[in-house]
Amino acid sequence: MSTATAQRPSGTQTNWIVPLSVLIVGSFMSVLDTSIVNVAIPRMQVDLNASTDDIEWVVTGYTLALGVIVPLTGWLGLRIGQTRLYILAMIGFALASALCGLAWDLDTMIIFRVIQAIPGGVLPVVTLIILYQIVPREKIGTAMGIYGLGIVVAPAVGPTLGGFLVEYVDWRLIFFINVPIGIVGTTLAIIVFPRIHPTTWPRFDFGGFVTIAYGLFAMLLAFSEGEDWGWTGYRILGLFVSGAFSLALFVIIELEVDTPLLDLRIFSSPAYTQSLLLLGIGVTGLFSALYFLPQYLQRVQGLQELDSGLVLVPGALVLVVLMPIAGRIYDKIGPRYPIAIGMAIMGYGSYLLAQMTPTTPRIDIEMWLAIRNVGIGLSMMPIITAGVSSLPTALTAAGSAMNNVMQRVASSVAVAVFGSMNTSQGAQLMADRSLLVGSGAQTPPAIAAAQSQGRAGLTGMYTELTKAVTTQTYANAFYVVALMCAGGVLLGLTMRSGKARNSGVKAHVEV
Repeated sequence: MSTATAQRPSGTQTNWIVPLSVLIVGSFMSVLDTSIVNVAIPRMQVDLNASTDDIEWVVTGYTLALGVIVPLTGWLGLRIGQTRLYILAMIGFALASALCGLAWDLDTMIIFRVIQAIPGGVLPVVTLIILYQIVPREKIGTAMGIYGLGIVVAPAVGPTLGGFLVEYVDWRLIFFINVPIGIVGTTLAIIVFPRIHPTTWPRFDFGGFVTIAYGLFAMLLAFSEGEDWGWTGYRILGLFVSGAFSLALFVIIELEVDTPLLDLRIFSSPAYTQSLLLLGIGVTGLFSALYFLPQYLQRVQGLQELDSGLVLVPGALVLVVLMPIAGRIYDKIGPRYPIAIGMAIMGYGSYLLAQMTPTTPRIDIEMWLAIRNVGIGLSMMPIITAGVSSLPTALTAAGSAMNNVMQRVASSVAVAVFGSMNTSQGAQLMADRSLLVGSGAQTPPAIAAAQSQGRAGLTGMYTELTKAVTTQTYANAFYVVALMCAGGVLLGLTMRSGKARNSGVKAHVEV
């Protein structure tokens, strides 16, 4: 892949901190939007007069558009320059967010969300590319620890901020709030980012773009709609088969063209391939809690949007404190032990969450989530840093883009698969427990007492049964995450230990 040439900053320079702070603004804004919107969906459904199935396309349309645009980011950066691309993405995201806030019906909201996803998919990729170009190699861990505040903390605080805005102000403010942030971020980027223009114009890999765009679109759509359309229905199976065929064709094309859209040489690095698998496990664990805990707190324990979001705050504070520390640990001892220990703690925290009941005290949920986030904070940035740092600088763009593809796919698959599992398990558990009532055995005292109270008693019993079954399905999802984390511990132990070796090779980069 062609690049322009620029010097990487020397290890004695510290002027990367200010540009890094600006990068955090862009990454935080784009990642925050993926979680904050979920809280507003019920209110948006009412105001936009939409059905339950149709309103989900506000989220689904955004996700599908991300899958199409993310692989294109590396080529765009080489074509117009990373700094210019970042600035355009910031402006575009702010304008598209304003359009979303002005949407007057469901159709315009979906269209504006798709438009918003274009710069929203560019920002996380281009920020990571620029980070690796402005930060000295020996300071990458520290920088990634700071940068991780935007990547990991944003989804954690999204439900809290969204809950407050939806409950006490207006759901449209979750979009309008991006406008001043975008203006500030764009202004700072113009002031502090370097001005290095590309000297080469790589050809556009049209075949590669079409195949990976359709492949990711088909897979994400299948996982998003599998529960509603039926996992064994011809539409879902057709999407899976055609998507897999398209991705296989993408691999063939990329291995043959001179200027691939995504350079698959990134997978020749075992460290990068391992980090990608670990990233999938970490993102699955992160988003499973962010998706299911607010539902549990609202549906089972009856909390309002803001209160359910506040339960996530202690865990988010753990991430704020631990992410920079994890970066320093990475710089000193490498990724093996932070990843392995972090995965173990994350698995233990998931196991604790699997013990929840309909009456679990709020303080217990907060404590278990905080323990779990210790593991996420300790392992997530070393996972990403170890993978991308193992690549030559010329492959950083491809590695960053693939990381973002994995994050989008893993989060979508986690929500879809666990959601489907919860639905099927819930139906089975309800059927099993209902059979116990009419099995001919002696009626339990609690059921007899409810029957004696008539309809009100039976309604109360059914409500409690529903809460118990719902809680059990969520608990089962956390058991699965705990098992995945156990596999992550073993995989983490295969990563390198010790400080990264500085090869001293001159970097060929373009900003």
